[in-house]
Amino acid sequence: MPEQSQLKEKAQAARDKAAAIGADLDLGQYAHSAPPHQLMAETELCALPEDEQRSLLMAGVDVTGKDRGGTFIMKDSSTVHCSTKQEGIEVLPIKQALEHHPWVRDYYWKLAQVDADKYTAAAELDLHDGYVIRALPGSKTVYPIQACLYMDQDNIQQNVHNIIIAEEGSELHIISGCATSPHLQKGLHVGISEFFVKKNAKLSFTMIHNWSEGVSVRPRSVTQVEEGGLFLSNYVCMKPVNSLQMYPTCHLVGPNAVGRFYSILVGDPKSDIDMGGRVILNHPGCRAEVVSRAITNGGKIMARGHLVGNAPGIKAHLECRGLILHGGAMLAVPQLDGFVDGVEMSHEAAVGKIAQEEINYLMARGLDEDQATATIVRGFLSVDIPGLPAQLQAEIDKAVNATDAEGL
Repeated sequence: MPEQSQLKEKAQAARDKAAAIGADLDLGQYAHSAPPHQLMAETELCALPEDEQRSLLMAGVDVTGKDRGGTFIMKDSSTVHCSTKQEGIEVLPIKQALEHHPWVRDYYWKLAQVDADKYTAAAELDLHDGYVIRALPGSKTVYPIQACLYMDQDNIQQNVHNIIIAEEGSELHIISGCATSPHLQKGLHVGISEFFVKKNAKLSFTMIHNWSEGVSVRPRSVTQVEEGGLFLSNYVCMKPVNSLQMYPTCHLVGPNAVGRFYSILVGDPKSDIDMGGRVILNHPGCRAEVVSRAITNGGKIMARGHLVGNAPGIKAHLECRGLILHGGAMLAVPQLDGFVDGVEMSHEAAVGKIAQEEINYLMARGLDEDQATATIVRGFLSVDIPGLPAQLQAEIDKAVNATDAEGL
């Protein structure tokens, strides 16, 4: 296919350019293939070792499928489970979908750029798998769909491409959990995600990541929201990670479209996190919000936010709040760009420490210093997310409450 050939050529050119520059991670240090894993029924998933099930559950993925409308699980480079229980919701492995469903090509690499960097190039030149999740017009998820990208083989580079589509008038809720096996020491996850929110549709995408301290993560995602649509992205990462670099972009391409990014981050002493969100508001009535809560426990966190107002009558707000515990570095980088009269955008950024009087207040009521600190930290990380179903808010609250107080 000519189009597919052009994608490969662009990806190869981007890879060659990156190799010449030698920037960021050296992809040559990772294994690019893994032994295949067999497809598993839901009953077989329940027979996974307890430590693996625990890792998945910490990322919001329940192998029993309880209170879930569908499940996709990828292990290393293989899809091991793919199912849906709800009428009007499709869940497909992307390689299978590209081969058997021509309409998927209408969405593949239509928002993200295949030659953006060496990671997007790697996802095209050596795609392992990924998923296509689509809510048909007018359909609404009763329970969220869960998707898991799991790394088991040590030193693997996992290359993933996902496409998520909420058709006109639909409502789709997804929990995306990423995790590693307890024995994995090192790895790289490369994930491309393209989100399409059609007219008057609603899509919430909640990511709960449970990496290990030797894993580097390079997600690249782009969203398009049409008239009256809502895209709600929630990102939670409170477990050790070596290096995380992600800056998702949301284009509001119709009147009254809404885009919201919320992130909750905890940086381990060895972590280097560069995280942000960008929303481009192109029509009157568009709304956007980018909110981050971040704690560094000795690592480095860069919290970015970027709002672009291209039309009158838009409203947008950016908020970055950070705490520094036990050293480390916290950098908040808010950016507002307005290009026409009548835009309304604001930002608030703060980096600080826990006030001693707050600790003293709680200690006076019976808590020791560690308990008081943990209580304040959990309160700081708790974010009430407008429009998020109660079940997904509960998953986020569960992840926050599971934070190891001793680690803080």
